[in-house]
Amino acid sequence: MQTITMKFGGTSVGSPEAISNVVNIVGEAVAQGNRVIVVVSAMSGVTDQLIGSVREAAAGNRWGYLSCSQKLRDRHHEVVNLLTVPGKNRGDVLNDIEILLSQHTELCNAINILGEATPRISDSIVAFGERLSSRIVAAVMRHARINARAFDAGQFLVTDDRFGSATPNWEETERRIQNALVPLLDQGIVPVLTGFIGATPDGQITTLGRGGSDYSGAIFAAYSNSDELIIWTDVDGVMTTDPRIDRRARVLPNISYTEVGELAFYGAKVLHPKTVQPILNKGIPMRVRNTFNPKHPGTLISEVAEPTHTVIKAVTAVRNVSLVTVQGKGMIGVPGIAGRTFLATARAGANILMISQASSEQNFCFVVMNERVEQAKASIEEELAKEIARQDVDGIDVMQKVSVVTVVGAGMRGTPGVAGRVFTTLGNNDVNVIAIAQGASECSISFVVDETNIERTVLSLHDLALEAVPVH
Repeated sequence: MQTITMKFGGTSVGSPEAISNVVNIVGEAVAQGNRVIVVVSAMSGVTDQLIGSVREAAAGNRWGYLSCSQKLRDRHHEVVNLLTVPGKNRGDVLNDIEILLSQHTELCNAINILGEATPRISDSIVAFGERLSSRIVAAVMRHARINARAFDAGQFLVTDDRFGSATPNWEETERRIQNALVPLLDQGIVPVLTGFIGATPDGQITTLGRGGSDYSGAIFAAYSNSDELIIWTDVDGVMTTDPRIDRRARVLPNISYTEVGELAFYGAKVLHPKTVQPILNKGIPMRVRNTFNPKHPGTLISEVAEPTHTVIKAVTAVRNVSLVTVQGKGMIGVPGIAGRTFLATARAGANILMISQASSEQNFCFVVMNERVEQAKASIEEELAKEIARQDVDGIDVMQKVSVVTVVGAGMRGTPGVAGRVFTTLGNNDVNVIAIAQGASECSISFVVDETNIERTVLSLHDLALEAVPVH
């Protein structure tokens, strides 16, 4: 008997047909004698609607958030009415929906009165998406004679009170999963858990940040000692590149934790960047599969990297970024400039995607998302005001309209000539590289190019990856 944790994304629970697929997938796994933990996202689009309701409430638009609540009620009722028969099961879940949406309205009323939304209230509102979908999925499973029960993940996943991007309390979370969740599996129950959300020790709802349902799935897989984590989504697996850029993109049959971590961090949409962390030390394999094409084996993600003769496995790109450069001859030999710069950037709430520094120490540059670049620039200028006044630092330059392209492949490690081949390919295609970074893991090379060159860059480098990937 195996324990399998299955996480279903928003599109996988986004319609009556999709939820029927979910029930069939889980039912088949249970029929094979497996113990199954189910983690669900909100129905596709619901989280954005809930965020919109917060904005409407803060702006004093009562009609706006009440309209949102009614649309959510109609959508979730439709699924229940289509996929269950009249009776206690249907009545219970419709009552649950009504209670949750009444709470949603009450919280929006509070925001409307205050004129602003605190992070704590925002988390409570955004969490309604998963709380609604989990109850519906569990009810449809019970209708299909699967012994399923919905649970708010905060009963097991304990976090700090950093609302909006909470960090799990690992020891307490493990204790609760082992003592309260695993016994449910022993009783033959299929727990249907809310992804993306947790709770503080005193029960206040928190969220793990956008995309955090994958992360939730990995946490529950790790601490229930699952034999496998399956991320069910709307694509056949991890692909060699974004199919919107190159229609030749193929599914990678195998990839390592390290490789997929690089891909997730640098823009691949299949996984949340933090997903691999909880299962890494336990060596739990993860598979990415398609809810709408369950016969496809998907991509197996494990500790071992499968070598390929072309070394490069995938190419990914991040758009909407800016390159920030700090330079000045007075920086040479002065300790702490880079550290202070990065701390100032962190204070501005900006995440650094890549860093490049000249050996002369006269300048270094790094990439942040456009949405936080102005705040980062102002914060750095404030931190380095004395050095700028003395002209030790010339200033903080921001180059916009750039993109980060990353080539990934564990086989790059120790293989001579990989970087040379990459940049020769770019040169042959008239692509100018603005900045370069390669981590010590040698699993990836990242570089900055003008955003007008993004498609040409990805297409030319994707040719190198395609040589190694079989057609499915």
